[in-house]
Parts: sequence; C-alpha cells; structure tokens
Amino acid sequence: MSKEKKKTQPVESLDENLSPDAETAVGTGAGEWSGGEIEALKQQLADALSQSAEYKDGWQRSVAEFTNYKRRMDAERVQTYQMAVGDILKDYLPVVDDLARALRDKPSGSSWADGIELIYRKLRNILEAKGLTRMEADGQMFDPNFHEAISQEPSDDHESGQIIEVVAQGYMLGDRVIRPAMVRVAA
Repeated sequence: MSKEKKKTQPVESLDENLSPDAETAVGTGAGEWSGGEIEALKQQLADALSQSAEYKDGWQRSVAEFTNYKRRMDAERVQTYQMAVGDILKDYLPVVDDLARALRDKPSGSSWADGIELIYRKLRNILEAKGLTRMEADGQMFDPNFHEAISQEPSDDHESGQIIEVVAQGYMLGDRVIRPAMVRVAA
C-alpha cells in the first residue's frame, strides 16, 4: 500500500474550485449551511493552512540551523585536532634540529653515527606521516608570515629582502605555520 502525499491548495483557489451546488451539497443531511457558517469554515481553513505553513517554515529553519551547527562543530573538531597535533609536533622540532646538526659533522665510517642517521630519518618520516612539511626558504624573498629574520646583512649576490641563509628550518602542518624559518636577509 503506497502512501500518497496530499497537496494543499492555497485558500484563494478553494473559492474558484467550488461549484454553485457545492455549498448546498456540503450541508446535505444536517440541514442547510448558512453563508456565515461557510465563511467561518473557510476562515478556519485559511487559519489552519497559514499555521501549517508557519510550522513547516519553522521546522525547515530548525533543520537548516542544526545542519549548519553540525558542519561548524565538525570543522572546529578538525581544527582542534590539528592544533593539538601541531603543538605536540612542535615539541619534537628541537630534537630534529639537534640531530641534523650532529649529522652535519658526522665522522665517516662510524657505526654509531650511522645509527644516529637512521634514527633521524625515522623521526623525520614519522613527522612527515603526521603531515609536517619543511618550508623551502633559501633564496626566496622574505615573507613575515613564513620567516623570522634574525639578521639583515648587506649582500652583493642577493637583492634586498632576499633570504641569504636559513639558520633554523621552518615547518608547516597543512596550511598552518608550526615554526617559522629563522633566516638571514639581504639588506
């Protein structure tokens, strides 16, 4: 058994659809309906349809507000998670820097240095798997949103505002800067 939706007609169209005999046909069996009673019933019907439309509008607004609320809460949840991950990963960046500095001057042929390099690569792979990326800043123009200038020096090889050297690597998590790159800038 299928359920069919009943469509309500606007009040104005009800008057058009009534035949001249309809008013008398409605009242058969219980006596005649007076014109005032029919008008009262039409008014009650109009009021009921108006109230129904008002309730439907309120319900639709409530559904839309709840959908927007869920969407907003999901976005806030993702943002909170990324901020927490970013804060945790930021704590590991000094360790990554120390390992990179240690490997820059590593003695050749030493097995312990090879072990340190293996640990360094594993740590970098874990951080990259969590979404952490290194900023490429060397040779680019200085941008205060991504770089932190620790000195400004004259340079014949670089134009003014160009990064001469990256002192400490900068990192990003998605589109959020976790740590700006510390750089020397040409004057």
